[in-house]
Amino acid sequence: MAQKVVVKLMTMTDEKTKKKAIEAVADVYGVDAIAADVKEQKVTVVGEMDTVVVAKKLKKIGKVEIISVGPAKEEKKEEKKEENKKEADDNKKLADNIKKDEKK
Repeated sequence: MAQKVVVKLMTMTDEKTKKKAIEAVADVYGVDAIAADVKEQKVTVVGEMDTVVVAKKLKKIGKVEIISVGPAKEEKKEEKKEENKKEADDNKKLADNIKKDEKK
């Protein structure tokens, strides 16, 4: 089961340190996705990896604070929403076609 780790990297203040952080975390086995926000100094990592290894890699760049560790459920929710929208659109099209047929 994939997990989502959010880490605050205190020294990430520019694009150079952002790039270093992404490259450091990319070397960790099991990482699927990486997102870094310089403004909030946060690095978000999703995948089947060890949180401690991620923290150790980022600690080489600067001071690290682990904000949260939890399951990565957001991807599934988005997929379900898209499927529900498609089904709703299909149902609406069917209803429109039936109304057109009734008018004829």
